[in-house]
Amino acid sequence: MAYKVERTETEWRQHLGPAAYRTLREFGTENPWSGAYVENDDPGIYQCRGCDTALFGSDHKFNAECGWAAFSAPLADDLIEQYEDRSQGMLRTEIRCSVCGSHLGFLFQDAPEELGGWRYCVNSIGLLLRESMSSFMS
Repeated sequence: MAYKVERTETEWRQHLGPAAYRTLREFGTENPWSGAYVENDDPGIYQCRGCDTALFGSDHKFNAECGWAAFSAPLADDLIEQYEDRSQGMLRTEIRCSVCGSHLGFLFQDAPEELGGWRYCVNSIGLLLRESMSSFMS
């Protein structure tokens, strides 16, 4: 599949570093509770570490007590691709950045109804937090 942002494997490795490369490009998962944004409540916009695309707003972040950053919705539905994943002996929905194809985490339908019922369970290492929309625009 062709993405708006494409790099060679060497370029991805240089851009991301070993840990982020393992997660974003090799579909890894960071250890629970180890991510920088799991319990972070700072306001801002969460961007894809692979391509800087704004994906999630802090207004949709919630504490799911799951060990990973959790969001009830992306900034726009077309920013996230969904793929069926059966790699761990169960059916899950993998989520990727639609701009660069980087693996972000998984989507579950177990969030509280008042939040829309969906939990975008995201590896912190796949995100960068901009403190405000104005810093995102500059």
